[in-house]
Amino acid sequence: MTSAIPLTEAQRTALLLKLTVLADDEIILAHRGGEWTGHAPILEEDIALANIAQDELGHAGLYLTLSQHLGGSDPDQVAYWRGPDDYLNTRLVELPRGDWAFTMLRQFLYDTFEALWLEAATRSTFAPLSEIAAKAVREEKFHLQHTALWVERLALGTEESARRTQAALNELWPYAAQLFQPVEGEEDLTAAGILPDLSAVQARWHDLVARHLQDKCGLPLPATTGAGAGRDTHTEHLAPLLEEMQSVARAYPDAESW
Repeated sequence: MTSAIPLTEAQRTALLLKLTVLADDEIILAHRGGEWTGHAPILEEDIALANIAQDELGHAGLYLTLSQHLGGSDPDQVAYWRGPDDYLNTRLVELPRGDWAFTMLRQFLYDTFEALWLEAATRSTFAPLSEIAAKAVREEKFHLQHTALWVERLALGTEESARRTQAALNELWPYAAQLFQPVEGEEDLTAAGILPDLSAVQARWHDLVARHLQDKCGLPLPATTGAGAGRDTHTEHLAPLLEEMQSVARAYPDAESW
């Protein structure tokens, strides 16, 4: 890992929190994507979504490895030995997988955010973060191309697929705002050029998703917005997800490899 500019203690604390937030979103969304393995509409998509989920998990690994470098935490402990009260993912990613339209719409909203955030993070003044972003952004743009095409196909397909895609958008839209909630201390990191300007990322995100969903796919954006409670507040769906995801690690705590 390339040496970096020294961080103040406050910057290090805030960056560790941000890396946890980013990793938690990736881990939980990867699990939801993995739930489609063996159940996707066609074989090619079964493989494609499994690969996307694996990539998201890989991005989480990059963030957790940097956290380990900065703060000494163990990535496996962070992923498999925290409960729902400690996870800081958005409620957007923990919602049950729903139907195919729901899954593709959620992935599209998330992929747009992540691709834009990573692109901006490649210009970070903190070299280890800019290196991570450079590794991940190319994959994320492929994810975005894939899910954008699926949303378009569903929205412009049959009357039933359009109805389901609009229903998914109506349900997911208010949750998406939480992607842009800053963590404590993020403003200072942004001022130092370490993190992207989240408000600028949000403006680009809104412009891109509106042009795709409204103008290209004919899906009206819901009027309701708002992130609501913070990332420490979860739905009833996170606890059973973690119970399943962590079951092997907790059943065999002394295992040296999985």
